Amino acid sequence: LHDVAFPENLKCIARAGAGVNNIPVEKCAEQGIVVFNTPGANANAVKELVICALLMASRKIVQGANWVRSLKGTPDIGPAAEKGKATYAGPEIAGKRLGVVGLVANAAVGLDMEVWGYDPFLSVDGALKLSRSVKHVTDLNEIFANCDYITVHVPLLPDTQNLICAESLAKMKDGVRVVNLARGELVDEQAMAAALASGKVAAYVSDFASDCILEQENAIVLPHLGASTPESEDNCAKMAVYEISEFLEKGTIRNSVNFPNLKVPYEGGFRVCMIHRNVPNMIGAATGVFSSKGVNIENMGNRSKGEFAYTIMDVSAEPDEAMLEDLRAVEGMISIRVIK
Repeated sequence: LHDVAFPENLKCIARAGAGVNNIPVEKCAEQGIVVFNTPGANANAVKELVICALLMASRKIVQGANWVRSLKGTPDIGPAAEKGKATYAGPEIAGKRLGVVGLVANAAVGLDMEVWGYDPFLSVDGALKLSRSVKHVTDLNEIFANCDYITVHVPLLPDTQNLICAESLAKMKDGVRVVNLARGELVDEQAMAAALASGKVAAYVSDFASDCILEQENAIVLPHLGASTPESEDNCAKMAVYEISEFLEKGTIRNSVNFPNLKVPYEGGFRVCMIHRNVPNMIGAATGVFSSKGVNIENMGNRSKGEFAYTIMDVSAEPDEAMLEDLRAVEGMISIRVIK
């Protein structure tokens, strides 16, 4: 949507998935358009693919299957396939140490792996759901230095681009196995190709194709299949619809990437939703408009996120057009919406 001219009456955009790189988030914020994503809706689909990737990185399943397929037409194909199996031997994952960057999955504990998790943004809810068997570390270098397997699950940000690079690869164990099913730019492809060629990395599983990675024998490159399940697509769609309906009907913002989350209990009446810049005196200026017209504020909520903020005010009377114009004239106000 980066080249799309948005109409003035556009209120929000919901992305059925976590990534919003195809949406001009800052441009939307400037125009008062709330952008939602659907974090967690495809978590189970991604989890299952990550477990599959760990097994593929270990047991040379893809390479073995491709080799057997190449035997088509060979006399005594059964014994021939059996004879070549030693080439595709690989280690078990049970007992190995898995480092999870950004998203800690309890599923790996059930596979008898020793799981180390690094997530500087781990929420209270996330911590409560975390298995006691998972070791939560606060220094990413501990993951690099100690883990036999590393899987990366973080958004692409300036601070996370090339998170796996020559420097971080040098800190890892020899023969480490790396999984990246999040964003291609999290890994420096040239550095990873060199590490695969030297044997520093024993296997790399990714769903982001590039020529330099495809050249490496121990790289397994898939299509981007993380959320490609009917269940995941349904979950994402349902969450997106819920976010939009809550916003349009009640003014609630949940899972926005460009505005703060805010929920104020709504019991009907007149609700004024204001998107504005995060600057001093915005609340005072808005309340001043209402009080000058003799309108009482019965309930309110306010949250900020970076340069922007969101305010909900439930008022005793329906604002007329003159009052709304006064609110729009407040310096820093971006958009106003009345729910009734």
